[in-house]
Amino acid sequence: MAAVDAACVASGAAVGAVLRWRLSSSARFPSPPWATCSINVTGSLFLGSLAAFGAGGRLSPRARLLLGTGLAGGFTTFSTFALDTVQLAEAGRWGAAAAYVAASNVGAVGGAGLAYKLAKRR
Repeated sequence: MAAVDAACVASGAAVGAVLRWRLSSSARFPSPPWATCSINVTGSLFLGSLAAFGAGGRLSPRARLLLGTGLAGGFTTFSTFALDTVQLAEAGRWGAAAAYVAASNVGAVGGAGLAYKLAKRR
């Protein structure tokens, strides 16, 4: 069973990553990177729709793995973060949602900046 689940995630992720690559490499957006922004917004819309549609068992667990974890995860760099934030807010956990947004953004941008600077030194 675990091998089939892993194959669902891997298959979806492969398709999602290729879609992201094709869209971002063919886009002619000026700076800032609007192609990435568009991909993340589109993927977040897709994952939110998938989560709502899948609520109540309307999608099988493997379909959620293939489409959500795999396809949306491979396509975007942002969709799970967006859905997690929405779900925290929907649960009335506004402070946790705000802290999650702040920590994710500061941590991710700070981590990328630190790693970039350290790697450039070598």
